[in-house]
Amino acid sequence: MQQEFAGRVPERALLSAALIFLVAFLALAVGVTHHRFDGVDHAARALVHRPSYPLLQSSMATASLVGGRPGQIVVVCLGSIVLWWRRRRWGLALPVVMAGAGVLQLLAKWIVDRPRPNLDAWGFPSAHVLSLVVLCGYMAYVVSSTEARRRWRGPSMSLAAAIVGTVGFSRMYLDAHWFSDVLGGLSIGLAYLLAVVWLIGSMPARSEAHAHPCSDERPGIDVDPVVPAV
Repeated sequence: MQQEFAGRVPERALLSAALIFLVAFLALAVGVTHHRFDGVDHAARALVHRPSYPLLQSSMATASLVGGRPGQIVVVCLGSIVLWWRRRRWGLALPVVMAGAGVLQLLAKWIVDRPRPNLDAWGFPSAHVLSLVVLCGYMAYVVSSTEARRRWRGPSMSLAAAIVGTVGFSRMYLDAHWFSDVLGGLSIGLAYLLAVVWLIGSMPARSEAHAHPCSDERPGIDVDPVVPAV
């Protein structure tokens, strides 16, 4: 049976980090509704659009498409199937977690109701960034949260950060979001992700361990730091 990391994040620390990111999101939401980030947003927009090449335009459009709903649905389906065999509760929870992220971003967009740079509605927070922070962070945690998989921690977190960063940049480059929209998606996504990891990790795993003797699950909160990934 695989062993989990000896140094696990305490439950209180995990929830405290989630609360910090939630407060950061609320501060951002108040700031954008009062136009306090307009100067930063316009400066970031000008900086992002400074390099203008046809190849870059098409690459950003592809990244935005793949990192959006079509690509996320594929990853969620495949991830749930793979996790079903080794970490059943995490595989079962993945579609529910992502559905919750969808509801969260719709609610936040409806409440703030901020126009995008291209004047379309509902720009804050970025749904692409929020969903990818949750999805990539979730998968990075699951594939690196046991001692046997420790070597995968660095690559999985680096890949998660690269995906979120690339798609976040593409949303700004395509004039779909302001910089503060991206930060909003990042902060609320991290708050939601940390809360979800705590909740699922705290669920009893005894029945799963009996059903699957080779499973790497154990009772308790098997929480390894996932915050730097995104």
